[in-house]
Amino acid sequence: MEKERLQKLIAESGYCSRRAAEELIKSGAVKVNGRSVGLGDKATKNDLITIKGKKVEFSQSKRYIKLYKPRGYTTSMSDSHGKKLITELLKNIGERVYPVGRLDRDSEGLILLSNDGDFTNMITHPSSKIKKKYRVTIPSIISEDIISRLSAGVNIGEDGEREITAPCEVHVLKHDKTETESGVKNRVVLEFVITEGKNRQIRRMCKAVGLEVSRLKRTSVGGVKLGMLKPGEHADLDAKELKLLGVGARTARPQKRKGGKP
Repeated sequence: MEKERLQKLIAESGYCSRRAAEELIKSGAVKVNGRSVGLGDKATKNDLITIKGKKVEFSQSKRYIKLYKPRGYTTSMSDSHGKKLITELLKNIGERVYPVGRLDRDSEGLILLSNDGDFTNMITHPSSKIKKKYRVTIPSIISEDIISRLSAGVNIGEDGEREITAPCEVHVLKHDKTETESGVKNRVVLEFVITEGKNRQIRRMCKAVGLEVSRLKRTSVGGVKLGMLKPGEHADLDAKELKLLGVGARTARPQKRKGGKP
C-alpha cells in the first residue's frame, strides 16, 4: 500500500480537516506506530495512527448533515467554560461528525457537519469561493453609500492592521418603521452573500461602517438551504443537496429530520 501524507490520511478518516490535521501534527499530538511524527511524514491506513493517544479509524461511512444552530450554541466540539455545544443537538447519529466552517455563538442558522475531511477542506478552503447567504437585521436606517461600501469591501482589521474583505453582495430585503412613544424606530433587514469565511466577518464588517447587528442568521451554504428545519433540528443532506456541494449522489442518505427545539 502506497504511503500518503499524514494530514491527508487523517482528513480521509473524517477526524478533522487537513488544515486542522496539520496543526495537530505540528503540536506533537499525532503518532504513527507509537513514534512521534512531523509535518511531511507519511503513512498508510494499515499503520497505527493515534491522535492524543486515540486510534484513528478509517472504517466509518461518510456522513453529511445540515443543522439549524440556535443562538447561544458554539460550533466547538468541546468547551471548558460551560458553554452550550452543537454536539448536544446531535445525539445518537452514530458517526462522529465535525463542523464544516463556523458560526459564532450569537448567530444562528445553517451549519454543515461531516466526517469527510476532504469535503470539509473543499468547502472551507478560500479558493473554493463557496457562496454563503446571511439574513442580517440592523436596528437603524442604512444609506446607499453604506451598502456600496460594504459591497466593495471594508477594512475589518484591528489594532491598526489592514484586513480588507473581498467584494460581496448586499441587498435590502425589508425596511420597517414603527411608531413608539419615544419616536420612530427603524429596522432594516439585509441579505449578505459572501465567499469568505473570516471570523465573525459580517459583524466586523457592519461595525467597520458604524452599524449594530441585532440578529444574524445564515440561510444558505453553496445552494443548500435551511429548508423547513427549526432551531435545534438537523437532517442528512439529500442527493440534490450533495450535488450542489460537489459530492456524488451515491453517498446520499434518505433525508430525515431529527432533533427539535433545544
